[in-house]
Amino acid sequence: MLRLFGILATVLFAIAAAVLTWPPFFRLERTYPIAQIISFRGLVVVGFAAAVLVAVLLATWRPVRGFALSIALVAGLAVIANGSVLVSRGLGADTLPSATATSVRVMTWNTAGEATPAAAVAQTAVTMDADIIALPETAASVGESVAVAMRDLGRPMWVHHVQYNTEIQNGPQAWETTILISPDLGDYSVIESSRDGSSNTNVVPSAVAMPVDGDGPIVVAVHAVAPRPAYMGSWRDDLRWLADQCADSNVIMAGDFNATVDHMGGLGVDGATLGRCTDAAVATGNGAVGTWSSALPALAGAPIDHVLYSSHWRPTGSVVLRSMDGSGSDHRPLIVQLEPTG
Repeated sequence: MLRLFGILATVLFAIAAAVLTWPPFFRLERTYPIAQIISFRGLVVVGFAAAVLVAVLLATWRPVRGFALSIALVAGLAVIANGSVLVSRGLGADTLPSATATSVRVMTWNTAGEATPAAAVAQTAVTMDADIIALPETAASVGESVAVAMRDLGRPMWVHHVQYNTEIQNGPQAWETTILISPDLGDYSVIESSRDGSSNTNVVPSAVAMPVDGDGPIVVAVHAVAPRPAYMGSWRDDLRWLADQCADSNVIMAGDFNATVDHMGGLGVDGATLGRCTDAAVATGNGAVGTWSSALPALAGAPIDHVLYSSHWRPTGSVVLRSMDGSGSDHRPLIVQLEPTG
């Protein structure tokens, strides 16, 4: 009986390890609680490594030696497999290439409302020479302060803004998303269906900014709801809506997706990550670097902030700014450099 129990437990453990390692294969990447666990793949590796250690120690007790060694083998394979995924996505690239005349630099930073001073956001954006800045959880007034500070630093920007529940005064700034776009990219306007929420992410707002002159990229500033148990349906709908926004060849999406690339399994077209857009951090060596929470070591955190690009663009570099961990926000800024393909 003990032997049968050991075999059954080992099989179940192997299935659980496989699900956590390759969740899209089982179509469980957007299912509670799998979605929450796989957000932190670095911690999953640590957990399996701890299981190896415990199992090896248990193997010193003869009655459970076979079972313990089986568990150690499965956990060890899970460590190797998950570690390989992290390495393939990139453990951290710290520099951007020099900007060219055609480069577009995109910065996304969930500022946690007013927790991050506008001056710090502006200084960071100017230092990184950002052309597009997606600021989820940032009020219009804060965005305007950022733009004024950037103008004073010699980097003028246009400010666009979307807000839910405008009738409620002093609501949470999670209901607001701001985009700053350089005048060098031309004039932009947020489309009405994005502004009034008739076509948008469900609980917290995203913004779709269209070029008025028709030449620049479509810019989508993203804020999907977090996958808390009560919002799982809305979160899945948000990711599908965001995938639909990347149907054009000239789209740049940036923001807080509250999802890793694992969660986007099955939502890409023709090998892309989400819709027809591809994740720039994965393509440039930063895909495993956690952008949330800044309280965790970078490789233990969840890479849920992204810059995605469609076929008109190619990424040449990215950086996750760990130096801003004490700025007030619980997210790290992500900056990506893109070049047009044509």
